[in-house]
Amino acid sequence: MSEEIKKFKITIDGQTTEVLPGTSILEAARQIGGKSVPPAMCYYKPLENSGGRCRTCLVEVSKGSDADSRPMPKLVASCRTSVMDGMEVKNLTSEKTQEARKAVTEFLLINHPLDCPVCDQAGECHLQDLAYEHGVEATRTEFERRTFEPEDIGPYIKLNMNRCILCARCVLAANQLTEEREHGILFRGEHAEISTYLNKALDNEFIGNVIDVCPVGALTDRTARFASRVWFTKPMNATCKCDKCAGKAVVWMKGDEIIRVTARKDQYDEVEEWICNECRFEKKNLKDWNIEGPRHIDRHSVISLNHYDKPKNMIRLLNNPDAKEIGEKDEII
Repeated sequence: MSEEIKKFKITIDGQTTEVLPGTSILEAARQIGGKSVPPAMCYYKPLENSGGRCRTCLVEVSKGSDADSRPMPKLVASCRTSVMDGMEVKNLTSEKTQEARKAVTEFLLINHPLDCPVCDQAGECHLQDLAYEHGVEATRTEFERRTFEPEDIGPYIKLNMNRCILCARCVLAANQLTEEREHGILFRGEHAEISTYLNKALDNEFIGNVIDVCPVGALTDRTARFASRVWFTKPMNATCKCDKCAGKAVVWMKGDEIIRVTARKDQYDEVEEWICNECRFEKKNLKDWNIEGPRHIDRHSVISLNHYDKPKNMIRLLNNPDAKEIGEKDEII
């Protein structure tokens, strides 16, 4: 019989769990769940070697381990730091962490344009959520923003480099899902940008998945651009017969019309199963799909509001302590 692997105990914001050795602090926090989970703009569990670039997941380690109880001298990236037995971590309860996250958000917004009203990613953008929670009213930088012209990098994908935060998710996805490397990060430092090799189009059966992994509106679906706001559409689980992928996807409908098709994602907005270009871009006819039912969006977003019945026994949190939640029998005066 194989020996049982001893699990490490970790406490995050006063909540304790046990995880296997080698687990990152971020994954341990996800095991606990709730608001103690740090945000992640570059880390993507299905992609190898992701994380460590955006620094939005910084946390304070107040106790290194049972063997060495000293705190770590600086904030650490939770997606790249492994758990030690007896480790204690502060996320929401740490003022240093919240201040650092606010500073990181400000850095991410230095070149990012405030074009949410015309961006297709609005309503499901992680940077938009961070800006709402930690953003400031005005920028402190005196330098001009970097500007790029929107570029078609294939028949289905539009690249708006102005919005890119260089998380490298799309590059990792393309490298690990396709046989040939067709785009990457060019140049260094403030001149770095995502681009293709000599304006070569991204043409691969699974290249459309780079749209799903992008946390901002840098990569968008050309077949669904400006078709509808995401909160005006209803996500539905659907399946189709496909020889290239599993054929399991989410169709975003407006009435009887399919506006766009995306892969199914979990509560952390990570793809469960990759889908091919044919399912994503070409199957926009309702007859192509077998609609299974409404898709409940787990992550906090406007997509999940006012569409379907609330889960039973769901705890409703009000941001305003003086506010009163209106029940079914209450009347609005």
